[in-house]
Amino acid sequence: MLKRMGIESAILIETPTEIFLRVYRELRPYARVPEVKVEFRRFANANSFIRLEDGRLTVRITDVLDGAPSFILEALAHILISKLARKKPAPVFPERYRRYLNRKEMRNSLHLVRQTRGRKIIASPKGECYDLEQMFEDLNFRFFHGLMARPAIGWSLRISRQTLGHYDPSHNAIVLSRILDRKSVSRLAVEYVLFHEMLHLRFPVEHRGARRCVHTGEFKEAEKQFPDWKLARELLRKL
Repeated sequence: MLKRMGIESAILIETPTEIFLRVYRELRPYARVPEVKVEFRRFANANSFIRLEDGRLTVRITDVLDGAPSFILEALAHILISKLARKKPAPVFPERYRRYLNRKEMRNSLHLVRQTRGRKIIASPKGECYDLEQMFEDLNFRFFHGLMARPAIGWSLRISRQTLGHYDPSHNAIVLSRILDRKSVSRLAVEYVLFHEMLHLRFPVEHRGARRCVHTGEFKEAEKQFPDWKLARELLRKL
C-alpha cells in the first residue's frame, strides 16, 4: 500500500512545462494549444518573460526559482499567461508569488544575484549645474550629523520624468535623473530628491508578508524635517 501511494504521488508531480501548459489551457480554453518550452536563465533580477510566436510558447524564468514549489510556478504561470492574454490574473496568484519572493531567504538570494550579475552604470556626480557629491555632504552634515557613509552617487545616463531618483541597495548607489541637472530646476528641488533617497539608506524597506513597505511611518516623519518640503514637491510637480 505504501509503495502504491508513493507511485501515485510521483505521478501527480508536474514539470514546469506541464504546469504552464495546463494553466494555458485553463486561461485560453478556445485557443490553439502551443508547444511549450520553459527555461531557467541566469538573469540579474527576479524578472521572467513569456512569448507566443509561431505556435510556440517560450517562457524564460530566473534560475533563482529553479526548484521552487509547484504552486509558486503555477502562480507565475497565471501571472505571465494572463499578461499575454491582456487579462488580470486572479488576485490569489500575485499575492502568493509576492509572498514567496518576500521570504527572507529569497530576498537574500535575489540581493546576491543583483550584486554579482547586475551592473550599475551611472554618470559622474558632477553635472552641468549641480555636484551631487558636494550636495550629499552638505545634507549629510545638516540632517545626519555627518555620520552617513556616502554610497556611489551620480546622475542617470538618460533623462527620466517619472523616476526622479532612486536608491539601489544591491549596489549601494543613489541615482538622480539628469532632468534635474538644469538651471531652470531649483536647488531646493534637487536637494529634496537627494534627501529623500538618502532616507532610504537610513530606513530600509520593511517586508510584511506579501507587502513591501518602502516608506514607513518613520521615513515619512523624517522626510518632514526637510525645510520647505511642500514647496519642493510643488516645484517637482511642475516638471
